[in-house]
Amino acid sequence: MTIRLPNADGGLRTYEPRTEPLAVTPGIPFTSRTVFSAAHVVADPFADTTPDSPAAVDWDATLAFRRHLWSHGLGVAEAMDTAQRGMGLDWAGAAELIRRSAAEAKSVGGRIACGVGTDQITGGTLAAIRAAYEEQLAVVEEAGAQAILMASRALASAARGREDYLAIYGHLLRQASEPVVLHWLGPMFDPALEGYWGSSDLDAATETFLEVIAAHPDKIDGIKVSLLDAGREVELRRRLPRGVRCYTGDDFHYPELIAGDDQGFSHALLGIFDPLGPLAAEAVRVLDAGDTAGFRALLDPTVALSRHLFQAPTRFYKTGVVFLAWLAGHQSHFTMVGGLQSARSLPHFARAYELADDLGLFPDAKQAEERMRNLLSLYGVNQ
Repeated sequence: MTIRLPNADGGLRTYEPRTEPLAVTPGIPFTSRTVFSAAHVVADPFADTTPDSPAAVDWDATLAFRRHLWSHGLGVAEAMDTAQRGMGLDWAGAAELIRRSAAEAKSVGGRIACGVGTDQITGGTLAAIRAAYEEQLAVVEEAGAQAILMASRALASAARGREDYLAIYGHLLRQASEPVVLHWLGPMFDPALEGYWGSSDLDAATETFLEVIAAHPDKIDGIKVSLLDAGREVELRRRLPRGVRCYTGDDFHYPELIAGDDQGFSHALLGIFDPLGPLAAEAVRVLDAGDTAGFRALLDPTVALSRHLFQAPTRFYKTGVVFLAWLAGHQSHFTMVGGLQSARSLPHFARAYELADDLGLFPDAKQAEERMRNLLSLYGVNQ
């Protein structure tokens, strides 16, 4: 049977859904790369909330999705941008998410790293920003998780120049009990982070970033770079001190960056590995066996889907991620905290379905088709 999907120009096209999913099975952690999937949260669809309300989370479904990722050998990057930090999930909700997910990771032997930011405040002095970071760092460390020092909107607003970044990050790194991941999130993901590291000139910002790393290499497990610029990431990772990893956050160029070259490679901490989890895990296991061509053959075809989900405005990629989780049967509904399910158009959803189905990402292709038909019907598209 075929399904009629809307085009961006208002017309309809005919698509024949796939009948069988890609054959992948759960497996052990990887040997050649360290790979984290940033994971989304599942909203409680029955909560009486508004977009301005604190997030109402379906904890059972949220933790079940993390178990799904762990079962395929992936690590979970928790309470990150993909979990709608600052776009529906406030610090109180994120702290609860960190505690619950870290406890779940311990119970199943899963790897977890959690985001540390300053989103419990909206502004303030550098001292207040440092204190906010310290509060969140304590929550993550007490939960037994690795810390990811995320970029701070408050710091981007308050910092007068590079010296303020050097001071804040230097203090936090000295205080951290275990090596952390430093996260550089570009303004395409969050416009409020324009000028991070003290300059809108990325060359100047890179020098400050590297200065922080060079001063504290023993306290930095790695860096997570989300600038959607493969050349800049390669140049940056070649300048890292020995022992400091580069975790790609580039959702446009991840196959080539993870595969690497004769001078090195990137590990991964990616939002796109939320919907791609089993397929991505299979690809990395092929890479573990030394088959770079096989790795690229599996992962390169996924880039079209990733570029679609992360198209501008990039920060709304979370909507597509949750949409695909619903189609894949990881949750019973397409509702998001903050009402963010409204952030993308029907033609966008239709193309996401088509690309994901073509990759075989849906364990139950018939269920995915039925859910897509239901959504189309709600929008008035007759089949």
